[in-house]
Amino acid sequence: MTTPTVSTAPVPSIATLAKTTAIALVVAGVILITLVLPAEYGIDPLGTGERLGLTALANPPVALVEMPKTEGAALVPVMKGPIGEYPSGFKFDVFEIELAPYEYVEYKYSMEQGASMLFAWTATGGLRHDMHAERAKGAGDGPAEESFDKQDRKQGTGSYAAPFTGIHGWYWENPGGEPIKVRLTTAGFYSGAVEIKSDRSRHPHALQSPESLAAAASGTP
Repeated sequence: MTTPTVSTAPVPSIATLAKTTAIALVVAGVILITLVLPAEYGIDPLGTGERLGLTALANPPVALVEMPKTEGAALVPVMKGPIGEYPSGFKFDVFEIELAPYEYVEYKYSMEQGASMLFAWTATGGLRHDMHAERAKGAGDGPAEESFDKQDRKQGTGSYAAPFTGIHGWYWENPGGEPIKVRLTTAGFYSGAVEIKSDRSRHPHALQSPESLAAAASGTP
């Protein structure tokens, strides 16, 4: 019987391993500097990434969606699923008044159909309260005025979406013999605000934009 001969590959020397490792590190470094860094991070110290078109991979162009901004356009929302887009920004408003005994006031906003707002109001005493809206001329069929929440209240917090174009807001009446202070804060897509006093006179109120509030907070004129 003949014993097979087992050949054993020579073990590379330490010098050979060191040389091979050094070459591998150099190749990896070259790939990192010329390909990986320009493509992944936009770092191109040798300019090879730009010549090979790799830096564009790290900085893809941003295709911005242009929002339909038109100053003075009606604030009618364009619905995209749960999102409503408007042609201009929303407004802030704060209204404060002290109602004398048995005095009343109405405070309403001009809103287009579908426009929305957030509101919060408080009073120092119970009030006769009616949240309602008056339909604008030509704003579809329906009653000239419609009430949505008519009950005695001392406060209210919520959101509101205008069911039709017109003026929308609150009626507050002091039913007692002591003065009552009312404070209303809103933010929404309305174009104007009007205060209607007990003598039926109407007084427009100026609205504030988010930019004006930020400037006031920072002390910028």
